[in-house]
Amino acid sequence: MDHHGRPLSGVGAVLHQQAHLHPSRLHIDDWQPYLGLLGVLLGSIMGTLGSRTTSFGLADLRGGLHVGFDDGAWITTSFGIGQMMMGVASPYLGAVFGPRRVLLVGIVAFFMTSLLLPLTGNLTVFLILLGLAGVSSGTFIPLTISFVVRSLPAQLVVYGIAIYAMNSELSQNVAASLEGWYADHLSWHWLYWQYCLALPVMFGAIWFGLPTERTNVKLLRDLDWFGLVYAGLGFAMLYAGLDQGNRLDWSSSGLVSGLLSGGGILTAAFVVRELTTARPFLNLRVLLRSNLLLLLMALAGLRFIVLSTAYIIPTYLQTVQNFRELQVGQVLMWIALPQLVLALPLAALLRRVDGRYVLALGVGLIGMACLMTGQLTSQWATDDFLPSQIVQAIGQSFALTSLTVLLVRSLVPAEALTIGCLLQISRLFGGEIGTAFMQTFVRVREQLHSNIIGLHIAEGSGITVARLMAYGRSLGVHVVDPGRAASQADRLLAAAVAIQANVLAYQDGFLAAAIGAVFCLLLVAIMSRGRPSLF
Repeated sequence: MDHHGRPLSGVGAVLHQQAHLHPSRLHIDDWQPYLGLLGVLLGSIMGTLGSRTTSFGLADLRGGLHVGFDDGAWITTSFGIGQMMMGVASPYLGAVFGPRRVLLVGIVAFFMTSLLLPLTGNLTVFLILLGLAGVSSGTFIPLTISFVVRSLPAQLVVYGIAIYAMNSELSQNVAASLEGWYADHLSWHWLYWQYCLALPVMFGAIWFGLPTERTNVKLLRDLDWFGLVYAGLGFAMLYAGLDQGNRLDWSSSGLVSGLLSGGGILTAAFVVRELTTARPFLNLRVLLRSNLLLLLMALAGLRFIVLSTAYIIPTYLQTVQNFRELQVGQVLMWIALPQLVLALPLAALLRRVDGRYVLALGVGLIGMACLMTGQLTSQWATDDFLPSQIVQAIGQSFALTSLTVLLVRSLVPAEALTIGCLLQISRLFGGEIGTAFMQTFVRVREQLHSNIIGLHIAEGSGITVARLMAYGRSLGVHVVDPGRAASQADRLLAAAVAIQANVLAYQDGFLAAAIGAVFCLLLVAIMSRGRPSLF
């Protein structure tokens, strides 16, 4: 407990007891805070960019490694598993060795794996290196947020949080453009070598910008090793099961069922352990105070909505319009770019306005954008998405920045490392659940709409015959054989049905995302006013 009687985790208790050993906050007139913010900026970008560029470049990666669809599907999973496991362990590593040391080691490891990944042609070695890349980059988000809360001058904390939130979303939506540019002008190797250019800059920013904290090796003796193992393995198995579920058809796959069942059992063991042990790895009882549980649920819900829509739009453009990644990126850019302008003004606003109101406004705008995009037709292209994407960009900036500020304000600074851990777990699980749900939901809805449309295309009906004859006449100019022209006309009709079924499924997907926004609004409505904060 702190001096106000608030429960602390094992890490938080030690840091609270030894608060006098922590270096004083950096001075606002010094250069260190701003250099540290640059490190936060780069870490947040690369922590998110890794999974998104890999997802967009998966076809190129499979081609470069000469592997099939099923084997290549584990490429994105391995990186996410590494990030999930390190996200759980980061609080203790940061408390024992200090965030600066752990970040520097993570940067070096991420640099080496990024350098070596394109040089291997073996899938097994590639997956191992990619998992290690996930582990090393998994330190960036949990530990950089601790620097913002514990070391920045109080006047800059909100601005640091805003930069963290902005860059997380910025990197997510520029990934398609980067992957497309590399594919057109360089090669898939630069999906990983791009980090080798930015990591030395981040290393320098962290080296000079973050204060050096004393090591606390004694903390390892009190570490809840069982809780750490249960959480790390349980969350990793759940993540892998969710990531592979749609591809392997969920309960039809013994592997997916085993991963989800085993992960669920280990996660339940983790919860029981943390509620009963005297020195918990993560004190889950802290979730019962203030709005923390509601805020984490809202964060997971927002990640669900954001990554759901981030899945639908690229899939629609690639499936219906046959866009390439660079063209897809031109649409997603309209979500990314406005956040560059909004981040700092939002931070200033959140120093004066209750964050709940800003959060509610942002969630409402996201829901409105989903409803706007839900009106799409098979004719929509880049310009048609522009109004809704600008609305969504503003909404995401408002919602995610205010939500992160509210989360950080809900705990004492001694729990900053735990805040980073909870943020990482919630964002990864929320995003993965959103993507897995939307992939399955859209697939099932497409099958349903395809069957319903098929019922209206009765063989021999006047409308069907007229459509086939129109296709046949347009093909007859180029195809001499009447039988071949008729066969191609059938295929054109089937393709038109498939496109329309996909469009209707995507409309349903945006409606589901809008319903998710309503759920988030309900969470905001029952939040109480937070305690006064230094920032």
